[in-house]
Amino acid sequence: MNDQNKNRNVLSRREFLKTIGAAGMAATGLTACTGGGNDGASAASAAEIPADRMTYRTNPTSGDKVSLLGFGMMRLPSVGGRSAREGNEEIDQEMVNELVDYAIAHGVNYFDTSPAYCRGKSERATGIALSRHPRDKYFIATKLSNFAPATWSREASVTMYRNSLKELQVDYIDYLLLHGVGMGGGMEEFESRYVKNGILDFLLEERRAGRIRNLGFSYHGDVRVFDHLLSRHDEYKWDFVQIQLNYLDWKYAKRINPRNTDAEYLYGELRKRNIPAVIMEPLLGGRLSNVPGTIVARLKQREPEMSVASWAFRFAGSLPGVQTVLSGMTRMEHLQDNLRTYAPLKPLTEDDFRFLQETAAQMMRFDTIPCNDCKYCMPCPYGLDIPAILLHYNKCLNEGNVPESSQDANFRKARQAFLVGYDRSVPKLRQANRCIGCNQCSVHCPQRIDIPKELHRIDAYAERLKQGI
Repeated sequence: MNDQNKNRNVLSRREFLKTIGAAGMAATGLTACTGGGNDGASAASAAEIPADRMTYRTNPTSGDKVSLLGFGMMRLPSVGGRSAREGNEEIDQEMVNELVDYAIAHGVNYFDTSPAYCRGKSERATGIALSRHPRDKYFIATKLSNFAPATWSREASVTMYRNSLKELQVDYIDYLLLHGVGMGGGMEEFESRYVKNGILDFLLEERRAGRIRNLGFSYHGDVRVFDHLLSRHDEYKWDFVQIQLNYLDWKYAKRINPRNTDAEYLYGELRKRNIPAVIMEPLLGGRLSNVPGTIVARLKQREPEMSVASWAFRFAGSLPGVQTVLSGMTRMEHLQDNLRTYAPLKPLTEDDFRFLQETAAQMMRFDTIPCNDCKYCMPCPYGLDIPAILLHYNKCLNEGNVPESSQDANFRKARQAFLVGYDRSVPKLRQANRCIGCNQCSVHCPQRIDIPKELHRIDAYAERLKQGI
């Protein structure tokens, strides 16, 4: 995207402050429910969680009253207690049921899944959990995740769509998304996945038949695809669009990665057309809950009883036109903290907005790798645990444990923290030194990270630390 295109509809600070002011007034009049990785420990965590104060947003086309907190079914718990996206452990269905029951009881009614999540098992687990509740108590969002060229044929894509209905145990889908448009080969890949095979026309017909109630897309990568699809809004009549938005990506997404697009632009384009926004990555893959110590201190000084993560959720939820904010919640404490933020929402003030923009500017001084732990780069054909390697480096950088030289005052302590933590976080046979540079991973990365380059850099750094240099 050229500079002129990038800037043509970017919101000014004044315009943003105006919108959040409107959101603050609107939030006070929103209806409440009548029955139906966060940083954790704080004084607020002991507070009672209301079951009848969830904030809702109304979809302007369908009239759906959607909970501002959406449950992302990407990081479901495994029997080993970790996210089912990791390793080969089975999903803990009993725990999934418990989380879903608790969420519904506290007003959450939007559940987002995909055939690609949790090694292909998320839809089934979601269907089992939700089918225990009346169908009118929840909205299901899933995706046509036909990433692999083998699934680009009309037959294969239709089969994937119909299998979603089967796995979810429903005869209609509330919110169906074209998954990850703009990824990989940009416009050419989008055309192959959805246009040349007639699948987009098929989905439009399914919407007319009522088997899809709302049709939209999720966007990553090439902004030309995003702009193209919005330019066809009069024809396609998108009911919603899912975008990555948080207070760091608001102005810095493109600076973090040149192939990304600032959330300010994406949001502004949707607002121009009155298209509801569904927000993914409000925590930027957990990075906004695991921030550097200086940032933690800054946030806690302003609001001691608020979790670090809640600032990110308030930012996303304060924007008018945001229908729901997705959070992948593996543990009950994640769900409970998010419920405290949105039941009800305390919208950002103008001062809060300025404070978060200053916070984002400070965070940009830390040279972290923009990994969101989505695991689209996995599995590595050579067995590397790519996200774990990148996230360990980020963690050490945030904690001040990436010394530049042996002359640094804290070199010995930081060296030990990095190397010992590395061995604990990533088995030796899955560390960066095993990377051969095949580059099968980078093409799948929504953040367009040059993964082999970063792995080689981390490996070289680890070797220098081992040698005491």
